Amino acid sequence: MKQVKAKFKCEAVTNFETSKEATLSPVINGSEENKQFSKYTPSGRLVIRIDNETQAADYFSPGEEYYLTFERSVK
Repeated sequence: MKQVKAKFKCEAVTNFETSKEATLSPVINGSEENKQFSKYTPSGRLVIRIDNETQAADYFSPGEEYYLTFERSVK
């Protein structure tokens, strides 16, 4: 297996002075696709701190869903 793909929903975005923090949780319902993902990622939490001066600072929005792909790095 080269990759593992998960689907997360943004629960909140917290603003700080020079950064933002996005909190995401695995999807568990809402569509047939989400039901399939919940079989493999039924629980967990992802918190990302993003510098305000980057393009990613405005990427995450509460209520939106995102794919997350895990891939081993090459050593």
